[in-house]
Amino acid sequence: MKRRTLLTGLLAVPAIPLLARSPLALAVDKEMALTVTPLDHEESYWRDKVSAEAYDVLFEEDTERPHSSPLDKLYDDGTYVCAACYSPLFNASAKFDSGTGWPSFTQPIEGHLGSKADYAFIWPRTEYHCGRCGGHQGHLFDDGPAPRGERWCNNGLALRFVPKGEKLPALRGDA
Repeated sequence: MKRRTLLTGLLAVPAIPLLARSPLALAVDKEMALTVTPLDHEESYWRDKVSAEAYDVLFEEDTERPHSSPLDKLYDDGTYVCAACYSPLFNASAKFDSGTGWPSFTQPIEGHLGSKADYAFIWPRTEYHCGRCGGHQGHLFDDGPAPRGERWCNNGLALRFVPKGEKLPALRGDA
């Protein structure tokens, strides 16, 4: 690590409590009550159930390159489900083109996502994950379209699209 980067980071640490009270941090405190039952599996359980790239995103909290997912420009009717456990997360009717290069949604299916504060970039963000398997999906921002003003920015590798009219896949991970 470069000395300048380390020193800059150390100087920013005292500001974290102030940042946590900023208007931007309000999204971090967003309460999301789960209506799905969380699974009790080790992350390694999912390793052979998804691709290596999807595993890195879902369980190592990696991020795919922008504009790399074919789901970014897909606007067909249907449902977006978690790539690991197949829990339904977003209806296609909530999808919009945010111009960011990742699939973005105005709102999730209520009760299917959990959240936590993410301070990886010092500035607080809301990270959200599948409420069932815990797989990392993306981040919530307050720059989306009206009326909610939310942008649920998702990794395409963390999702699977099920077209309208097709049966949703059976949930995975139940013992």
